[in-house]
Amino acid sequence: MKSEHIFKVELEWKSKNEQSIDLTKKRYTKSHNLSIEGKPDLMVSAAKIFKGDPELYNPEDLLLSSLVSCHMMSFLYCCSKHKIEIINYNDQAEAILEVNNDGSGKITKVILHPKVKIIDETKIDLVNSLHKKANQLCFIANSCNFIVEHHAVCYV
Repeated sequence: MKSEHIFKVELEWKSKNEQSIDLTKKRYTKSHNLSIEGKPDLMVSAAKIFKGDPELYNPEDLLLSSLVSCHMMSFLYCCSKHKIEIINYNDQAEAILEVNNDGSGKITKVILHPKVKIIDETKIDLVNSLHKKANQLCFIANSCNFIVEHHAVCYV
């Protein structure tokens, strides 16, 4: 049986100088605020290479963070189904963004590098295989139109 869930976010952007906007610069500030009811606000900007505030998260950071976090939770779910005890999980994920001459672009690939520490060394092969199943279950990965690679390492 299918179910549907709705997630909501409010975005608010304001000009730095609401009194006089200088359009001769042909550039607006990229920083803005994201609000989700009941959660702390999140200040976001463009990536530094796109003239954003480098101290703030950017959409590319957030997309990659969503994917790596969702994969981990799906993976832990798979491990729990197999009664595998995980001690530590670490990932140093990367996203590749290709930008076209006209300014358009897209993320073409994400590479996950999960490192998983377990107790039972006889389960290493099973643990490594569960990343594929986790990717099949991952809500975010299922919503993306780019390649998601896994270069997993499991150790005791």
